[in-house]
Amino acid sequence: MSSLLLIVMYAALCGANTDSQQENIETLMDNVLVLRVPYGQGSMVYVPLTCGEAYQNQPVTWKKNGMELNPPLQGNQIKVLVEEMNGGNYTCHLSPNGEYLNHTVILVQLDPDNRTVILEEKSPEEGHIHCSASNYKGAFDCAWTRTQSRSNAAVLLVKAERHLEKIPCELNADGSGVHCDYASCPYGEEQQRISLTVYIHSYSRLESYTKVFYLREIVRPEKLSHLRISEGKVFSWSYPDTWETPVTYYGLQFQVKLVNHGHSCNSDEHIMQHSITEDTKYEVTVKAKKYVFCVRAQDRHTRGPWSHWSQCTVNKQDVRC
Repeated sequence: MSSLLLIVMYAALCGANTDSQQENIETLMDNVLVLRVPYGQGSMVYVPLTCGEAYQNQPVTWKKNGMELNPPLQGNQIKVLVEEMNGGNYTCHLSPNGEYLNHTVILVQLDPDNRTVILEEKSPEEGHIHCSASNYKGAFDCAWTRTQSRSNAAVLLVKAERHLEKIPCELNADGSGVHCDYASCPYGEEQQRISLTVYIHSYSRLESYTKVFYLREIVRPEKLSHLRISEGKVFSWSYPDTWETPVTYYGLQFQVKLVNHGHSCNSDEHIMQHSITEDTKYEVTVKAKKYVFCVRAQDRHTRGPWSHWSQCTVNKQDVRC
């Protein structure tokens, strides 16, 4: 009786362990499995693989990363042992030297995923992904930077959505960003945030990064158009060509400052400190003959990011904008 009880208990424990392992394996996309393992604990997990129903009665053999396994693995349905972060690309073939049939990539992600090493953190506030838009039409761009030690990392998948509605995105050629186009009504009030998740892997290590934001939080007007000077002291400019209209509804405010000649607009060596105006012109009253006139724009209602500076360099009678 006691022996039977031990057998039942052992079977229950094994079944529970199998279920637990299955809960840590997820199909991320076609032919890609993600195994989540705890950080700091040497893990050994058996992952089930299937070549495909069509090959059930075929002499199927398996390779890992193009190399034959020792001992060999044969059969349509197998289990492979994944130790720690050692995943890989498992391919099944009709025979040891036969034609390719199918493949499954096993990637490993730390759980909880709180030790990210692939992307650089831009700042504690911004995180690892920077997103921006030039207006409220719905198109936006997001970018990231790989760490030097993981420069080989490749983007596997990008998901963008708002309230279960998928947003189409196109990956940049170098894999360092995406352009997304969300067909939204620019006059509508945003009720839900946009969620962008980037899945990127370095060898078998997978990491996911998520950025959640309202469009109004990332809209940065483009540089101001037609910056010019008249009467020797009055600077004027126009709204960016890409900005929303009418401007009475999508109003901007402008920040003006003067910096010393030869300095950039980001310099602290200023002649005149920041001045805020809603007019598209500004009269300089300082007596300096050499300076740099700087102006940039911001949505006056949302107070989102400032545009990059537009500037004119004044050297006595010579003015270059």
